[in-house]
Amino acid sequence: MFHQIKSYFKFLWQSTNQHGVHSPFVFDLTTKCFYDKTKYGAYPILQKYRKSLLQNHATIEVTDFGAGSKIFQSNTREISKIAQTAGITSKNAELLFRVAQYFKPESILEIGTSLGLATSALSLGNPEAKIVTLEGCPETSKIAQSQFQKFNWSSTEFVVSEFDSYLQNLQPTNGKRQLIYFDGNHQKDATLKYFDWLLPSAANDSVWIFDDIHWSPDMEEAWETIKKNPQVTVTIDTFQWGFVFFRKEQEKQDFVIRA
Repeated sequence: MFHQIKSYFKFLWQSTNQHGVHSPFVFDLTTKCFYDKTKYGAYPILQKYRKSLLQNHATIEVTDFGAGSKIFQSNTREISKIAQTAGITSKNAELLFRVAQYFKPESILEIGTSLGLATSALSLGNPEAKIVTLEGCPETSKIAQSQFQKFNWSSTEFVVSEFDSYLQNLQPTNGKRQLIYFDGNHQKDATLKYFDWLLPSAANDSVWIFDDIHWSPDMEEAWETIKKNPQVTVTIDTFQWGFVFFRKEQEKQDFVIRA
Protein backbone atom coordinates (compact mmCIF):
# COMPACT_ATOMS: atom_id res chain seq x y z
CA MET A 1 0.00 0.00 0.00
CA PHE A 2 2.85 2.42 0.85
CA HIS A 3 4.38 1.78 -2.56
CA GLN A 4 1.12 2.64 -4.35
CA ILE A 5 0.70 5.88 -2.34
CA LYS A 6 4.26 6.90 -3.12
CA SER A 7 3.77 6.05 -6.80
CA TYR A 8 0.54 8.03 -6.93
CA PHE A 9 2.16 11.21 -5.63
CA LYS A 10 4.94 10.75 -8.19
CA PHE A 11 2.28 10.29 -10.86
CA LEU A 12 0.51 13.50 -9.83
CA TRP A 13 3.81 15.38 -10.03
CA GLN A 14 4.63 14.08 -13.51
CA SER A 15 1.16 13.96 -15.07
CA THR A 16 -0.60 16.49 -17.26
CA ASN A 17 -3.98 16.99 -18.92
CA GLN A 18 -4.81 17.68 -22.56
CA HIS A 19 -3.04 21.06 -22.44
CA GLY A 20 0.33 19.38 -22.01
CA VAL A 21 -0.11 17.00 -24.93
CA HIS A 22 1.55 17.85 -28.26
CA SER A 23 0.55 14.76 -30.20
CA PRO A 24 -2.66 15.16 -32.27
CA PHE A 25 -3.48 11.46 -31.80
CA VAL A 26 -3.11 11.58 -28.02
CA PHE A 27 -4.77 15.01 -27.77
CA ASP A 28 -7.86 13.71 -29.60
CA LEU A 29 -7.93 10.57 -27.42
CA THR A 30 -7.68 12.68 -24.28
CA THR A 31 -10.29 15.27 -25.19
CA LYS A 32 -12.78 13.09 -27.11
CA CYS A 33 -12.55 9.93 -24.99
CA PHE A 34 -10.82 10.30 -21.61
CA TYR A 35 -12.51 13.64 -20.82
CA ASP A 36 -15.80 13.00 -22.63
CA LYS A 37 -18.54 14.14 -20.21
CA THR A 38 -21.48 12.74 -22.20
CA LYS A 39 -23.97 10.81 -20.07
CA TYR A 40 -24.22 7.73 -22.25
CA GLY A 41 -27.24 5.44 -22.05
CA ALA A 42 -24.87 2.55 -21.36
CA TYR A 43 -23.87 3.96 -17.98
CA PRO A 44 -27.11 3.06 -16.15
CA ILE A 45 -26.86 -0.43 -17.68
CA LEU A 46 -23.33 -0.81 -16.30
CA GLN A 47 -24.59 0.32 -12.90
CA LYS A 48 -27.45 -2.17 -13.06
CA TYR A 49 -24.99 -4.96 -13.87
CA ARG A 50 -22.81 -3.95 -10.91
CA LYS A 51 -25.76 -3.61 -8.55
CA SER A 52 -27.03 -7.08 -9.38
CA LEU A 53 -23.64 -8.49 -8.33
CA LEU A 54 -23.40 -6.38 -5.18
CA GLN A 55 -26.79 -7.72 -4.11
CA ASN A 56 -25.79 -11.33 -4.72
CA HIS A 57 -24.76 -12.84 -1.39
CA ALA A 58 -24.31 -16.40 -2.62
CA THR A 59 -20.89 -17.96 -2.08
CA ILE A 60 -18.68 -19.65 -4.65
CA GLU A 61 -15.35 -21.47 -4.62
CA VAL A 62 -12.79 -19.05 -6.08
CA THR A 63 -9.49 -20.25 -7.49
CA ASP A 64 -6.65 -17.75 -7.44
CA PHE A 65 -3.64 -18.20 -9.68
CA GLY A 66 -0.02 -17.37 -8.99
CA ALA A 67 2.99 -17.20 -11.27
CA GLY A 68 2.82 -19.31 -14.39
CA SER A 69 -0.98 -19.60 -14.08
CA LYS A 70 -0.52 -22.27 -11.42
CA ILE A 71 -3.15 -22.55 -8.71
CA PHE A 72 -2.12 -20.39 -5.75
CA GLN A 73 -5.10 -20.96 -3.47
CA SER A 74 -8.81 -21.72 -3.41
CA ASN A 75 -11.30 -20.21 -1.01
CA THR A 76 -15.00 -19.64 -0.57
CA ARG A 77 -16.07 -16.04 -1.18
CA GLU A 78 -19.32 -14.12 -1.41
CA ILE A 79 -20.11 -12.84 -4.90
CA SER A 80 -20.91 -9.36 -3.58
CA LYS A 81 -17.51 -9.17 -1.87
CA ILE A 82 -15.72 -10.16 -5.07
CA ALA A 83 -17.57 -7.40 -6.93
CA GLN A 84 -16.53 -4.88 -4.29
CA THR A 85 -12.85 -5.77 -4.16
CA ALA A 86 -11.85 -7.46 -7.42
CA GLY A 87 -14.06 -5.75 -9.96
CA ILE A 88 -13.38 -2.62 -12.01
CA THR A 89 -14.66 0.63 -10.46
CA SER A 90 -17.70 2.41 -11.89
CA LYS A 91 -15.50 5.27 -13.13
CA ASN A 92 -13.10 2.93 -14.90
CA ALA A 93 -15.95 0.87 -16.35
CA GLU A 94 -17.31 4.04 -17.97
CA LEU A 95 -13.84 4.93 -19.27
CA LEU A 96 -13.36 1.43 -20.67
CA PHE A 97 -16.75 1.74 -22.40
CA ARG A 98 -15.64 5.03 -23.97
CA VAL A 99 -12.31 3.52 -25.08
CA ALA A 100 -14.08 0.63 -26.84
CA GLN A 101 -16.55 3.06 -28.40
CA TYR A 102 -13.78 5.44 -29.51
CA PHE A 103 -11.50 2.89 -31.17
CA LYS A 104 -14.25 0.51 -32.38
CA PRO A 105 -11.97 -2.57 -32.35
CA GLU A 106 -13.02 -5.50 -34.50
CA SER A 107 -11.63 -7.97 -31.98
CA ILE A 108 -11.29 -7.71 -28.20
CA LEU A 109 -9.37 -10.04 -25.92
CA GLU A 110 -9.78 -9.68 -22.17
CA ILE A 111 -7.33 -11.56 -19.95
CA GLY A 112 -9.12 -11.98 -16.64
CA THR A 113 -12.93 -12.01 -16.77
CA SER A 114 -13.63 -12.22 -13.04
CA LEU A 115 -17.36 -11.38 -12.72
CA GLY A 116 -17.54 -9.62 -16.08
CA LEU A 117 -17.70 -6.00 -14.93
CA ALA A 118 -15.03 -4.89 -17.40
CA THR A 119 -16.37 -7.33 -19.99
CA SER A 120 -19.76 -5.64 -19.89
CA ALA A 121 -18.15 -2.24 -20.52
CA LEU A 122 -16.23 -3.58 -23.51
CA SER A 123 -19.33 -5.28 -24.88
CA LEU A 124 -21.49 -2.17 -24.61
CA GLY A 125 -18.68 0.02 -25.98
CA ASN A 126 -18.62 -1.86 -29.28
CA PRO A 127 -21.41 -4.43 -29.68
CA GLU A 128 -20.08 -5.31 -33.15
CA ALA A 129 -16.72 -6.54 -31.85
CA LYS A 130 -15.82 -10.20 -31.51
CA ILE A 131 -15.00 -10.51 -27.82
CA VAL A 132 -13.10 -13.34 -26.17
CA THR A 133 -12.73 -13.12 -22.41
CA LEU A 134 -10.35 -15.47 -20.64
CA GLU A 135 -10.70 -16.65 -17.04
CA GLY A 136 -8.87 -19.28 -15.04
CA CYS A 137 -11.50 -19.72 -12.31
CA PRO A 138 -14.52 -21.66 -13.61
CA GLU A 139 -16.90 -20.46 -10.89
CA THR A 140 -16.39 -16.73 -11.44
CA SER A 141 -16.61 -17.24 -15.20
CA LYS A 142 -19.88 -19.11 -14.68
CA ILE A 143 -21.31 -16.12 -12.78
CA ALA A 144 -20.22 -13.74 -15.55
CA GLN A 145 -21.84 -15.93 -18.20
CA SER A 146 -25.06 -16.06 -16.17
CA GLN A 147 -25.04 -12.28 -15.89
CA PHE A 148 -24.62 -11.86 -19.64
CA GLN A 149 -27.56 -14.20 -20.23
CA LYS A 150 -29.72 -12.05 -17.92
CA PHE A 151 -28.81 -8.95 -19.91
CA ASN A 152 -29.33 -10.76 -23.25
CA TRP A 153 -25.75 -10.20 -24.44
CA SER A 154 -24.64 -13.04 -26.68
CA SER A 155 -21.66 -11.73 -28.68
CA THR A 156 -19.01 -12.63 -26.08
CA GLU A 157 -17.11 -15.92 -25.97
CA PHE A 158 -16.21 -17.02 -22.43
CA VAL A 159 -13.11 -19.21 -22.23
CA VAL A 160 -12.07 -21.03 -19.05
CA SER A 161 -8.42 -21.94 -19.32
CA GLU A 162 -4.99 -21.44 -17.83
CA PHE A 163 -3.72 -18.22 -19.33
CA ASP A 164 -0.38 -19.72 -20.37
CA SER A 165 -1.81 -22.60 -22.36
CA TYR A 166 -4.33 -20.38 -24.16
CA LEU A 167 -2.16 -17.35 -24.94
CA GLN A 168 0.90 -19.30 -25.98
CA ASN A 169 -1.05 -20.89 -28.83
CA LEU A 170 -3.19 -17.91 -29.82
CA GLN A 171 -3.10 -17.16 -33.53
CA PRO A 172 -2.47 -13.59 -34.81
CA THR A 173 -5.54 -11.55 -35.73
CA ASN A 174 -4.31 -10.78 -39.27
CA GLY A 175 -4.03 -7.02 -38.87
CA LYS A 176 -7.54 -6.38 -37.53
CA ARG A 177 -8.25 -3.42 -35.28
CA GLN A 178 -7.65 -5.00 -31.93
CA LEU A 179 -8.03 -4.20 -28.25
CA ILE A 180 -6.43 -6.33 -25.53
CA TYR A 181 -7.19 -5.72 -21.86
CA PHE A 182 -4.59 -7.31 -19.55
CA ASP A 183 -6.14 -7.83 -16.12
CA GLY A 184 -5.43 -11.42 -15.20
CA ASN A 185 -2.06 -11.63 -13.50
CA HIS A 186 -0.42 -8.62 -11.86
CA GLN A 187 3.09 -10.03 -11.76
CA LYS A 188 6.09 -8.87 -13.76
CA ASP A 189 7.12 -12.20 -15.28
CA ALA A 190 3.59 -13.16 -16.31
CA THR A 191 2.83 -9.70 -17.73
CA LEU A 192 5.97 -9.65 -19.87
CA LYS A 193 5.41 -13.23 -20.97
CA TYR A 194 1.88 -12.45 -22.17
CA PHE A 195 3.14 -9.29 -23.88
CA ASP A 196 5.80 -11.24 -25.78
CA TRP A 197 3.41 -14.03 -26.78
CA LEU A 198 0.80 -11.60 -28.09
CA LEU A 199 3.20 -9.17 -29.77
CA PRO A 200 3.01 -10.95 -33.18
CA SER A 201 -0.73 -10.15 -33.23
CA ALA A 202 -0.24 -6.40 -32.75
CA ALA A 203 -1.49 -4.28 -35.64
CA ASN A 204 -0.96 -0.61 -36.43
CA ASP A 205 -4.36 0.27 -34.94
CA SER A 206 -4.11 -2.00 -31.89
CA VAL A 207 -4.66 -0.62 -28.41
CA TRP A 208 -3.43 -2.64 -25.45
CA ILE A 209 -4.41 -1.75 -21.89
CA PHE A 210 -2.43 -3.03 -18.89
CA ASP A 211 -4.16 -2.85 -15.51
CA ASP A 212 -2.43 -1.95 -12.23
CA ILE A 213 0.89 -0.86 -13.72
CA HIS A 214 1.82 0.74 -10.37
CA TRP A 215 0.61 -2.18 -8.25
CA SER A 216 4.14 -3.12 -7.16
CA PRO A 217 7.78 -2.32 -7.98
CA ASP A 218 7.80 -5.44 -10.18
CA MET A 219 4.77 -4.24 -12.18
CA GLU A 220 6.40 -0.86 -12.65
CA GLU A 221 9.50 -2.63 -13.97
CA ALA A 222 7.30 -4.60 -16.37
CA TRP A 223 5.71 -1.35 -17.56
CA GLU A 224 9.12 0.24 -18.17
CA THR A 225 10.21 -2.81 -20.16
CA ILE A 226 7.07 -2.66 -22.31
CA LYS A 227 7.59 1.07 -22.99
CA LYS A 228 11.10 0.39 -24.30
CA ASN A 229 10.04 -2.31 -26.75
CA PRO A 230 10.98 -1.16 -30.29
CA GLN A 231 7.54 -2.08 -31.67
CA VAL A 232 5.82 0.20 -29.16
CA THR A 233 5.55 3.79 -30.37
CA VAL A 234 3.19 5.54 -27.95
CA THR A 235 2.35 4.82 -24.31
CA ILE A 236 0.02 6.58 -21.90
CA ASP A 237 0.24 6.12 -18.14
CA THR A 238 -3.07 6.99 -16.42
CA PHE A 239 -1.83 5.48 -13.14
CA GLN A 240 -4.46 2.72 -13.04
CA TRP A 241 -3.82 1.70 -16.64
CA GLY A 242 -1.01 1.73 -19.13
CA PHE A 243 -2.10 2.24 -22.75
CA VAL A 244 0.17 0.88 -25.48
CA PHE A 245 0.02 1.74 -29.20
CA PHE A 246 1.95 0.45 -32.20
CA ARG A 247 1.27 3.25 -34.70
CA LYS A 248 4.18 3.30 -37.14
CA GLU A 249 3.37 6.85 -38.24
CA GLN A 250 3.92 8.15 -34.69
CA GLU A 251 7.23 9.20 -33.22
CA LYS A 252 8.10 7.31 -30.03
CA GLN A 253 6.60 9.17 -27.07
CA ASP A 254 5.53 8.33 -23.51
CA PHE A 255 2.79 10.32 -21.82
CA VAL A 256 1.59 10.55 -18.21
CA ILE A 257 -2.01 11.81 -18.24
CA ARG A 258 -4.68 12.24 -15.61
CA ALA A 259 -7.70 10.40 -17.01
